[in-house]
Amino acid sequence: MSRPEFDVLAAQQQALLTAPNRALTPSREVLTRWANPVLTRDHIPLTWIYDFDPVSNPAFLPRLGVNSVFNSGAIKLGGDYCLVARVEGVDRKSFFAVARSPRPTEGFVFDEYPVRLPDTVPDEVDVYDMRLTAHQDGWIYGVFCSEAKDRDDPDISAAVATAGLVRTRDLVNWERLDNILTPNSPQQRNVVLHPEFVQGKYAFYTRPMDGFIGAGSGGGIGFGLASDISHAVVEAERLTSKRRFHTITEAKNGAGAPPIRSNRGWLHVAHGVRMTADGLRYVLYAFATALDDPGRVIAEPGGYLLAPMGRERVGDVGNVVFSNGAIVDDDAVCYVYYASSDTRMHVASTSLTNLEDYVFATPPDAVRSADSVAQRAAMIRRNLEILSSDS
Repeated sequence: MSRPEFDVLAAQQQALLTAPNRALTPSREVLTRWANPVLTRDHIPLTWIYDFDPVSNPAFLPRLGVNSVFNSGAIKLGGDYCLVARVEGVDRKSFFAVARSPRPTEGFVFDEYPVRLPDTVPDEVDVYDMRLTAHQDGWIYGVFCSEAKDRDDPDISAAVATAGLVRTRDLVNWERLDNILTPNSPQQRNVVLHPEFVQGKYAFYTRPMDGFIGAGSGGGIGFGLASDISHAVVEAERLTSKRRFHTITEAKNGAGAPPIRSNRGWLHVAHGVRMTADGLRYVLYAFATALDDPGRVIAEPGGYLLAPMGRERVGDVGNVVFSNGAIVDDDAVCYVYYASSDTRMHVASTSLTNLEDYVFATPPDAVRSADSVAQRAAMIRRNLEILSSDS
C-alpha cells in the first residue's frame, strides 16, 4: 500500500520502535529508572487504529483511536520479554495486548492482534490490569479485573469488580476459567496468583474492598487458598501487608507483580495509596513474606520504593505509579515494569541482591514522627562515630 499519510506515520513509528533506551544516572533510589517509556499509545500498530481503504477513509483519519497503554503484566517467554498491556481505547473500553522484545528495556512490538479473551461472562463490561504468573503446575496464568455494572445500585456509574482468570502456554491461545470467588469480599481487585503450591493448593494475594474505589473496611493485602483452579473459591483471606494510619498505605494498598523468590523470602512489589490535598497519590513499596508461609510478612521497609517524578506525574490520572509485572533475568537483574499516571509504561531496574538488601535492611515505618526522628538520629550518631574513627 502506498499512501503518503501512512508512509509518514509508519516511518515515525519505526523510529520509535527502534530507538535505544538508556539508564538514567543512578540516583539515591534502589531502582534505576530508564529514560524512555517502553510502551505508549504511539507503539500501537497502525492497523489497529486506521482504516486503510482509500474509499471509506479518503483522509486517512483514525477510526478506532487509542487513549493510553499502561499496567502491564510481565513474563519472559522463549527468550523474549513479554508485556501484556492494558490498552484503553478512546471509547474507554480496555483490552489486553501482548508486546514482545528480545531486550528488557526497549524495542517492544505488539503482536498482530490484541488478545481475544473467551467471552464467557455476559455481564462483563471491561477487563484490565493482568498479572502473569508462571505457575509450578506448568501453566501461565493471568489474573485481571473483570468489571460489571452493579445492578443493585441505580447510580449509573456504580460498578462491581471481580477477579477474572485465564491460562495460556504461549500468550496467544487463552483458556478462560471461572472468575475467582471471594465470598467474604464484596469487591475484588489487584489479585495475584502465587507461583508455587501452598499446602497443595493454589494461593492468591487479594485486596478485599467494600466498594469499587474505596477500600472501606478492607484492611490491606489478603492471602488465601483455593483447591480448584478452574473454579477457584478463596473462602478465607488473612491479611498480610496491612493498611496503616498516616503511612503510604493509609487509603488502600494492593499486590503488584507476582512475588519473587530470594534466598531470604518472597519479595513483593506492591502499591500504596494515600490521600493528599491534590487527590490520591499512588507509590510502589516492597515487603517480604516467608518462604515456608508466603502469607506471613517477615520484612516491610518504611516508606516507598518508587514514587512518581517529573513527567510521570502527568497523565489521565496524575501522580500515580503502578506496577503489576516484573522479570528477574538469568543474571539476577530485576526489571520492574510500571505505569505512570494511567498513561504509559516505564521500566526500572536493580539487582536481586540490592532489592533483597533493601527489603530486609531498611528500617520499618516508625509510626510516629517523634520515633521517626529518633530512628534517623540513631543512624546519624552511628555515622558520626564511624567518621570520627576513620579520621
